[in-house]
Amino acid sequence: MATAPTPDDRFSFGLWTVGWPARDPFGEATRPPLDPVEAVHRLADLGAYGITFHDDDLLPPGIDRAAVLARFRAALDATGLVVPMMTTNLFTHPVFKDGAFTSNDRGVRRYAIRKTVRNLDLAAELGASTYVFWGGREGAEVDSGKDIAAALDRYREAIDTLAAYVKEQGYRIRFALEPKPNEPRGDILLPTVGHALAFIATLEHGDIVGVNPEVGHEQMAGLNYTAGIAQALWAGKLFHVDLNGQRGIKYDQDLVFGHGDLLSAFATVDLLENGGYDGPRHFDYKPLRTEDIDGVWASAAANMRTYLLLKERVAAFRADPEVAEAMAVAGVGELARPTLGPGETLADLLADRSTFEDYDPDEAGERGYGYVRLNQLAVEHLMGAR
Repeated sequence: MATAPTPDDRFSFGLWTVGWPARDPFGEATRPPLDPVEAVHRLADLGAYGITFHDDDLLPPGIDRAAVLARFRAALDATGLVVPMMTTNLFTHPVFKDGAFTSNDRGVRRYAIRKTVRNLDLAAELGASTYVFWGGREGAEVDSGKDIAAALDRYREAIDTLAAYVKEQGYRIRFALEPKPNEPRGDILLPTVGHALAFIATLEHGDIVGVNPEVGHEQMAGLNYTAGIAQALWAGKLFHVDLNGQRGIKYDQDLVFGHGDLLSAFATVDLLENGGYDGPRHFDYKPLRTEDIDGVWASAAANMRTYLLLKERVAAFRADPEVAEAMAVAGVGELARPTLGPGETLADLLADRSTFEDYDPDEAGERGYGYVRLNQLAVEHLMGAR
């Protein structure tokens, strides 16, 4: 059972995940601050390949940037860990209370762009290939307080301005928008994968802009995460993923991957391993507030172990002849066959009596697709019963 992760698995963690001191709206921190250098070494020891961070995670205001970066780079060099993704904190400071790129205050918007440019330069220096934009404050609680059309104009202006800068500098960086429906704002702009894809289609530089869907963000809106990333893959826009666990429509729980909807996690791993995604398997979770520092590293290891266990179960599921037979009964492969034949036109279809005049929908309606059996096979493989 190959559950010992290696850098070849391309598992990465946010510095804000293992480094979360477990402060929440109702209680103070239960863990001390974590030295980013320790995080690099511990994650490398566990078999991770990458570490990611918001600018303020590593370089809070007032710190000696040069000294901190020197220590951090030395840790990366010593361990071989890489920085595949970076992002800018545009949500913690009170200045962003009404948004960053979409604040009603023009000065805030200009500051947000400047802050991001500074960190795009750092991302390029560290070799990050993806830059994530989570607009957690880009939204409103009061409908009349935000002109949504104007806000989307400003959002587009900011992303296009920053994308143009990346191209002008020759940076090999792509942007990934991270959707979320609510929390911390009452309603957040670009709340789902579909909203984000529609927004990207309006951009001047949309060729380098994709999405970074998170399990909990889609599921807290009652949506199917696997279906969402499948559509992003179909659109050629799945640039990054955030994996964690979520149990139902509630606040963003950020559980260990698989510690929520396990059957959905099985489907997600199946898609990531077999659907053409070639990016990092990034964990955006938070160690439970009940855990001490040993529990932090146990939870980090749990994310990777769960993914690898699911990967094994998925491989067995796909190799099972009974699964192949059940998929054939369900017609799963038939969907890939074009509805119109090669060279066939609508006129040809209209002239084909077998498609309508001589077609018996009542007989066709008697067909059973066997989806329950197929799903049961997935459950049994997931449980190790096959």
